[in-house]
Amino acid sequence: MKVFADGSIFMLNVGYEMKTEIYEKSIDLASQKMLQKAEEEGIETAWDRYEKQLPQCSFGQLGVCCRNCNMGPCRIDPFGEGAQKGICGATADIIVARNFLRMIAAGAAAHSDHARDAVLTFKKMSEGEAGSYRIKDEAKLLSLASEYGIPSEGKSLEEVAGKLADTLLQEFGKQDGHLQCTRRVPESRLKLWAELGIEPRGIDREIVECMHRTHIGVDNDAVHILLQGLRTGLSDGWGGSMIATDVQDVLFGTPQPRRSTVNLGVLSSDKVNVIVHGHEPILSEMIVEAAEDPELLKLAEEKGASGINVAGICCTGNETLMRHGTPIAGTFLQQELAVITGAVEAMVVDVQCVMPSLGELTGCYHTKFISTSPKADFPNTVRMEFHENRAYETAKEIVKIAVENFPNRVPEKVTIPEEKQECMVGFSAEAILSALGGSPDPLIEAIKGGAVRGIGAVVGCNNVKIKHNYGHVNLVKELIKNNVLVVTTGCNAIACAEAGLLLPEASEMAGDGLKAVCKALGIPPVLHMGSCVDISRILVLASAIANRLGVDISDLPAAGAAPEWMSEKAVSIGAYVVSSGVFTVLGTIPAVLGSQAVTSLLTGGLNGVVGASFAVEPDPLKAADLMLEHIDEKRKALGLN
Repeated sequence: MKVFADGSIFMLNVGYEMKTEIYEKSIDLASQKMLQKAEEEGIETAWDRYEKQLPQCSFGQLGVCCRNCNMGPCRIDPFGEGAQKGICGATADIIVARNFLRMIAAGAAAHSDHARDAVLTFKKMSEGEAGSYRIKDEAKLLSLASEYGIPSEGKSLEEVAGKLADTLLQEFGKQDGHLQCTRRVPESRLKLWAELGIEPRGIDREIVECMHRTHIGVDNDAVHILLQGLRTGLSDGWGGSMIATDVQDVLFGTPQPRRSTVNLGVLSSDKVNVIVHGHEPILSEMIVEAAEDPELLKLAEEKGASGINVAGICCTGNETLMRHGTPIAGTFLQQELAVITGAVEAMVVDVQCVMPSLGELTGCYHTKFISTSPKADFPNTVRMEFHENRAYETAKEIVKIAVENFPNRVPEKVTIPEEKQECMVGFSAEAILSALGGSPDPLIEAIKGGAVRGIGAVVGCNNVKIKHNYGHVNLVKELIKNNVLVVTTGCNAIACAEAGLLLPEASEMAGDGLKAVCKALGIPPVLHMGSCVDISRILVLASAIANRLGVDISDLPAAGAAPEWMSEKAVSIGAYVVSSGVFTVLGTIPAVLGSQAVTSLLTGGLNGVVGASFAVEPDPLKAADLMLEHIDEKRKALGLN
């Protein structure tokens, strides 16, 4: 045992000495090691900046601060002793609802703009203006064409792709009618949306309307505002996110089960390490290909490296992991820790969840921080803007910069944790149905018979307010122990992989019924379905099961959770998941508690509207209990024991 100068002591953790305060920041040993290295080197991380923010603004936490016009900012006194209305007369209910709606709009915009970029690349590919791309899933292309009423007989694949791209682009700007993907939901759910007036129209229209409604003097009824939030969320889940998933599958291939490795230990001590980080796979697909270019491999050898190692962070990492088995270095909160290893030659970023702190941080090491999106720049980056017409050339230039940076690595600054974990990934809805023999019937029979108690969809980000990965891993462990099959995306999927839950062998941690099912099928009890836009795959799977049973999604023994969510995208996801009929437990508190009316509607009233609602429970074990209770209620209603 060692005592530090500040009085804190080492924890003994599988032979590694760790300061108590660092041990409390993450359950992941690799992350703990890098946090300790950061402290020893005087490097600031997200955890340090969080502590400097404490105590955080109570008005902001309650959602009762309004900056929507320049008469403000206004804020409502939650104790009733000060102002109860903004200058315009807006009450706490109105302000909280408007702020919540703006978060949904921002989240839906992020997912849907991602989708738009994917479709534009798809269109350019069809026109021969993006020669680095080609159609990798012809069957899915033709299936989508049929779904959208596009004839394919006698036409080339590129002609079909071009027509499909034009049709998909119209989904964004559509002024009336419906989004085609919404026709995948059970008829009863579609009818409910129509009756409530929340069936989404054009994706962009819903987002723009959110901004209009929340302008001063427009929509000032909390319930009316929140209904638009549900509709906008649906335009994301059954629109933008679903389109992104579909088009990326056609362009890059629909994921199939494969093995890979995760955690900071995937970084190589003798290879050039290139990290791809963000959310869009359009460039990272080319980076993965360029890393195998003989010319660059030869250059790497000349620079003293034994090869080129591409690893992912966050959802760009999930995209390449699912389709190529490219290893993942970590979750959202591990992006800084990867740089702190001192072994990253290039951190290549696109959009979303990229910390601006990386600019200053990479300056402390030899890492090149390369930003690539025309719409996202950061302090202290090397700008290498990406355009589809020279995608592979740009990718080669980026990888070349990384290779040429290898000799600048400073050996005494390099510490790569040995922790890395094998995982099985690639469970698209198509792959799951294929594993089940082409229909969800075997899974349905397992649910009816009780071997599988229900389905838990656990997704979302990391949040420094919760011990890194603690909420994710413990919630999922509790679910599988109780025979709940878990489907996962995003940073929850990475956290589960780091904990060894994405292996068939993890079925030993499951209840007897789920264990038997997993062993029979050779699958893990936790199925990795992709990035955050790929929650659309979960919706498709839920619809397939509900349609097979002849019930609504809200009737299924299923529940969702986001144990460590933090982004506006997560708010949009929550809106469309609940609107689709799935009870959802949040692990961090959204900024709505300043309005009793809004809080009551979200956590209870929505049950009478869309058949599902939110709950908030930071304790992952108690959150699992809420999900299990809900699953059992649904089983009972279906007449299942």
